[in-house]
Amino acid sequence: MGDVFFYHLTEGSLEGTLPILIARARGQGWRIELRGRDQGRMARLDEALWLGPEEGFLPHGMAGGPHDALQTVILTVEGEAARDVACVMAVDGAALGAVEAGMLARGCVLFDGNDQSAVQRARDQWRALTGAGIGAKYWVQDGGRWVMKKERAAGGSA
Repeated sequence: MGDVFFYHLTEGSLEGTLPILIARARGQGWRIELRGRDQGRMARLDEALWLGPEEGFLPHGMAGGPHDALQTVILTVEGEAARDVACVMAVDGAALGAVEAGMLARGCVLFDGNDQSAVQRARDQWRALTGAGIGAKYWVQDGGRWVMKKERAAGGSA
């Protein structure tokens, strides 16, 4: 059982942050599900990942294609969870429940710090996951780097 990392985006965009986090997760040898709530938004993230920097090319695919099982990074919308993933990156308030998080090597919740409803959803997710005994770390952008501001150990109280 891994921790869930909460990434509070205050200085960079989701499109700029995802390639970095996905590359780190792939460096661990993990299969990754990037999960959102809206098909159109996921299609735009798909395009952004394809158009990213050439040196940071991230092979990936949208769920529902003929090669889903071969994708190391698969983009999904809630309700179409990928199989055999070690890391789920939830964006735009997508669900990541405690039972599922407990089976992952890592969960990630990325949220826009300039959107108060997104911040509130992330707070609710933090309380639900830590309340269920899942370990969590809260990261915030500070001067272009990520700084961990809060941590709850697995099994700890919220």
